[in-house]
Amino acid sequence: MKNYIQKGETLTIPAPVTVLSGEPVIAGAIVGIASGDALSGAAVDVATSGVFELPKVAANAFALGAPVYWDADDKLATSTATDNTKLGVAVAAAAASTATVQVRLSGF
Repeated sequence: MKNYIQKGETLTIPAPVTVLSGEPVIAGAIVGIASGDALSGAAVDVATSGVFELPKVAANAFALGAPVYWDADDKLATSTATDNTKLGVAVAAAAASTATVQVRLSGF
């Protein structure tokens, strides 16, 4: 294939905001996890597939397979879709008493 570029599991893009390694990156419809720290506008490698453990809203509980959204203002995974970006789905139940949720990225 002459037009093949890459698998796309990791993309190098300009960071839309300053990000730390392991934080979600949302650039339009590109959703992933930063593989390193980057200042806004600097190149950052973003994993667009895989399972990641992320901090979550303390009051939220997630059932296996439940949708997980990202609250960019609070930098927490949430069950609330309104004004938040869908990251993927929970791959394990996460009780409200836990600090994190395991998320499989949707890979838009």
